[in-house]
Amino acid sequence: MSMQKKLKQKTRRFIDSKNMLQGITIASFLESTIVPIPLEAILVPLMQARREKIWLIALMATLGCIVGALLGYAMGYYLFDSAGEWIINTFSNPEQFENVKQKMHDQGFWFVITLGIVPIPFQIAMLAAGATKYSLTLFLIASAISRSIRYFGLALVVYYAGNQAERVISKHKTKTMIALTIIILSIWGLSRLIQ
Repeated sequence: MSMQKKLKQKTRRFIDSKNMLQGITIASFLESTIVPIPLEAILVPLMQARREKIWLIALMATLGCIVGALLGYAMGYYLFDSAGEWIINTFSNPEQFENVKQKMHDQGFWFVITLGIVPIPFQIAMLAAGATKYSLTLFLIASAISRSIRYFGLALVVYYAGNQAERVISKHKTKTMIALTIIILSIWGLSRLIQ
């Protein structure tokens, strides 16, 4: 049985669980810290089945991710010197991480927002923010904005597309990611012009 099929079966059992919201928060926390597997595979069917809680599901996923981002930031801040090489090799590679650190230094806020939306492991942004001692407040605000866009955006698609949401998402995911990235980069560029 394929992993995706197993995941869908577990999701179906999870839908009626009384601990569903806590489970989503924990799953989101894990996805943002140690399990770089997109949460959408669980969230979309869950939102479709529990439409009465669609916005609460998006909120709990966002909160779980923010708590995970805080832990990732702390790991980068406090443990990078001792465990940094292992972390980089697990989630990235040295050249990519150096590039991320430089972008963190130059474009921190907008860089975190972009990485929080696009399907790139968010662990890279968390560790780089902590390792470069980037402002924790700005990091958490950028994380909250980007993950809210991602999870509440999914909720919006499910709200309007209903049972066709998975098809709509898979059909338009790449175009949406490109459009969101262009919008964020445009806003970032405008903010630099205004300064």
